[in-house]
Amino acid sequence: MGRELRDDPVTAPAGPPRRRPGLEFLRWAWGQLTSMRTALLLLFLLALAAIPGSMIPQEGTSAISVIDFKEKYPGWDAVLEPLGMYHVYTSPGFSAIYLLLFISLVGCIIPRVTKYARSVRKPPPALPARIDRLPETRSAAYSGPTDEALDRAERYLRGRRYRVARVKSGISAERGYLREAGNLVFHVSLLAVLFGLAWSNLWGYHGTAVVVEGRGFANVLTQYDDFTSGAAVDTDSLEAFSLQVNSFVAEFETGEVQTGAARKFEASVTVTDADGTRDETLTVNEPIMTAGGTQVNLLGHGYAASFTVRDGDGNVAFSGPVVFLPQDGNYTSYGVIKVPDARPSRLAFEAYFFPTAAIDEVGGPYSSFPDALNPQVWLNAWYGEPKEETGAPESVYALDTTGLEPVLADDEEPLRAQMAVGAGFTLPDDLGSITFDGWERWVKLQVSDTPGNAMTLASILIGLIGLSLSLSIRPRRLFIRVAEGMVLTGGLDRADAASGLEDEVAALLAAAADSAPTGHNGDAPEPETHEEPPA
Repeated sequence: MGRELRDDPVTAPAGPPRRRPGLEFLRWAWGQLTSMRTALLLLFLLALAAIPGSMIPQEGTSAISVIDFKEKYPGWDAVLEPLGMYHVYTSPGFSAIYLLLFISLVGCIIPRVTKYARSVRKPPPALPARIDRLPETRSAAYSGPTDEALDRAERYLRGRRYRVARVKSGISAERGYLREAGNLVFHVSLLAVLFGLAWSNLWGYHGTAVVVEGRGFANVLTQYDDFTSGAAVDTDSLEAFSLQVNSFVAEFETGEVQTGAARKFEASVTVTDADGTRDETLTVNEPIMTAGGTQVNLLGHGYAASFTVRDGDGNVAFSGPVVFLPQDGNYTSYGVIKVPDARPSRLAFEAYFFPTAAIDEVGGPYSSFPDALNPQVWLNAWYGEPKEETGAPESVYALDTTGLEPVLADDEEPLRAQMAVGAGFTLPDDLGSITFDGWERWVKLQVSDTPGNAMTLASILIGLIGLSLSLSIRPRRLFIRVAEGMVLTGGLDRADAASGLEDEVAALLAAAADSAPTGHNGDAPEPETHEEPPA
């Protein structure tokens, strides 16, 4: 049987690698996103996007301020509302910049950390073949033993925190590794700042409440005048604590210089939390902390006037303090007394409280001093048919006169009354009466829980330390060779705007040769050799 012959298969030459345009585009996009230029651009855009939020009132921080702004500037409101300028920090655009910056920093930091870890483990570079070609060199004649010169040079370099690699005829030295470490610390800290802010925004909350002297506040949602929380906050599980405002002291300057200027604002409070009950002093610049880490700040204060209102049937329809909002620096304050339960007609009053009442013949009543030296209330009255309760919320600081009519005096003009403490008057047409019983002070408290604030603050401080290291440390390389009766030293800086290289090269030469230099920048011959440091 004959043997069957077969041709050996011929391997086709390998062609060029198959291109994947989609993958190449993703690599290019990732490289662009994680570049330092993009990170700086995103950081600039983030700061630029935050400008409207600092100039325009935000619904998340002060919904009442937004309402006032809309009423005062309707033209601007028509432009700002469609652009979402009342909730800048929660807008999709701001969130997109924030997340892109976060991703960019992560993608930029990880490769640099890996590269830095490798460079730290590497010894200083090999001794150059031509030291005389370095930016700064010095030389001197030397006839002593080579080892002694190199020993002196090594002691000098190690004393100045250089890392040293020594070979038979010379030394390579390098310092400044902490410069890149400081740079990386700064960038990691910036990343931690972003994380801390996100932590506070998602798991934090803040709100304000006005509390009259002698009354209290409990940390439940219904006790807040306004409240803002992150998406991850369970408002039914807020920290359990309460606070009683025992008294509030306000002192003002009475001298001729800076009359009426604030001198002391201090609230005496009793806090009850998981640690028990304790007395605290709350001031503007000294908040108090609860056992669970919730912070209570004193934001402002004002006056609350107390009234008793009897309706047309002679029943007490309202009794208690009413919060008045300051309108100027002398605490001229505006307030509203609503008496929806009065019968047969419901009543309402618009009033001004003057702590130190005075009258201007042209401008009318005003307060001449912020302290309550001559407190008076000026008010007018409204009445109307009883209103059906709808449950719709309404401001306690403003009066909706829909369905109400002004109470008229004998001259058929709207009734205006002036009352000192203890005074009162009877409304015409058997509508009822009102008495000004006295006044108290109220304080505005801000209650906040921002769990990421400590991390943010620590990250900023650490970042400043890292930035200081990266700006102050000068990475530098020095080299020395002892050969053919000469000592040659040289060096170069690895950072711009560094100084002192010339002095340090000369000092290294003096330490090794123990003599004054005889050459500068390449005057001495150099053997054409290249020695590697030992493994």
